[in-house]
Amino acid sequence: MTLRLLRRTAVAAAFICLLADSSAIPGLDASALRQRQSPPGRVVAIGDIHGSIDGLNTILRTAGLADGRVWTGGNATLVQTGDFTDRGTGVRAVMDLLMALEPQAAAAGGRVRVVLGNHEAMNLVGETRDVTPAIFATFADDKSEARREEGWRDYEKFTAARAAKLGAAAPKALAREAWMTAHPPGFFEYREAFGPGGTYGKWLRGLPAAAHIDGSIFMHGGIHPDTAPDAIEDISKQVARELRNFDDYNRHLVSRKVILPFFTLQEIFDAVQAEARAIAAAQTAAKNGESASLAQSQILSDVDGKHIEVLQGVGRIGTWAVLNPNGPLWFRGYATWPSPGNLPEVTKLLKKYNARRFVVGHTIPATMRITPRFDRRIYLIDTGMLSTHYKGGRASALEIDGDRVTAIYPDGRIQLDPESAQPEASLNLESGAVSR
Repeated sequence: MTLRLLRRTAVAAAFICLLADSSAIPGLDASALRQRQSPPGRVVAIGDIHGSIDGLNTILRTAGLADGRVWTGGNATLVQTGDFTDRGTGVRAVMDLLMALEPQAAAAGGRVRVVLGNHEAMNLVGETRDVTPAIFATFADDKSEARREEGWRDYEKFTAARAAKLGAAAPKALAREAWMTAHPPGFFEYREAFGPGGTYGKWLRGLPAAAHIDGSIFMHGGIHPDTAPDAIEDISKQVARELRNFDDYNRHLVSRKVILPFFTLQEIFDAVQAEARAIAAAQTAAKNGESASLAQSQILSDVDGKHIEVLQGVGRIGTWAVLNPNGPLWFRGYATWPSPGNLPEVTKLLKKYNARRFVVGHTIPATMRITPRFDRRIYLIDTGMLSTHYKGGRASALEIDGDRVTAIYPDGRIQLDPESAQPEASLNLESGAVSR
């Protein structure tokens, strides 16, 4: 999450006193939480894809898992550790392929397990800063221009109404040219597809944030020791609850005409902050015995417990697991902690969850290779598959077959388990990591 957005949430939260959140954490579908069942065959994990459909097809074929849109992996388990969206133009093709392989693998006795990354979570809460115009364009159709024009007209009416109600507190409206640039062809179709009722939105909201498979914990970022839950499944439950809460907040704010349905996360923050300022000003005027204007009277009449709860909830979004820098989708400690200095923390976490290793993406090692760390208790598997974005990046996969752990690349395989003739130090483990 950007520093700007974090600051926005803090400012918005300051206007409304925090309310207790006593809601229970709802569970995911039972199928999404069957994470400890031992798979019948090898497990192959693939890290960050970022729309590289060619890279994904190449490594799936090399690993013997799929040829095009046909599953060839038999009883193997494919795990993808998130960040398949954003940056590369093949985002839609990547999601279509993963979704197509899921039932095929199951029919063959195998499995496809896709885990949420921070970029998927960002898209689900309207943070689209890494969605390029070229990606939006892959969702465009022959009605896209008409939708843009309709969207602009809705935006004009909305901003005029907000200015009349909030006065100086209303967010500054964009000019037509700037608005059109921010909403390129395919923008509305993309946002709809990722919404709660969209084809990809429904699929993404059903994905776990972590998967425990045969002694290996697969996730995008990692678990910070200070926020480690009692069970791995709790991570997925928390993320699912937060995404549901966001969808509920969004529906409420649209119904109260505080935002439009297609608003981005930044626009939501700006609108909530303006709403909170106007409420605070109206409450202050009423407290001081001043005569309320018609607009102030309307503002106060709209305030109820639910509205305040939603406003303060939006103000807390920056602390949620889906956006928190130390949350499970963003944590970089497994790549940046000094080794072996933090080995005790890693060992303690693995013991807590009765696991042998963590397998994570999110941070690219300086070697641009799959990198074991902390005496092979952690494997970093993001190797910058989108090579047009990451210089020196490559497609890769980590294969776990019994006690044997192997890095797979299009040009060969490297054994990484303790029986390997290649020592861990030769992989340049302490050379740093590329953060993004």
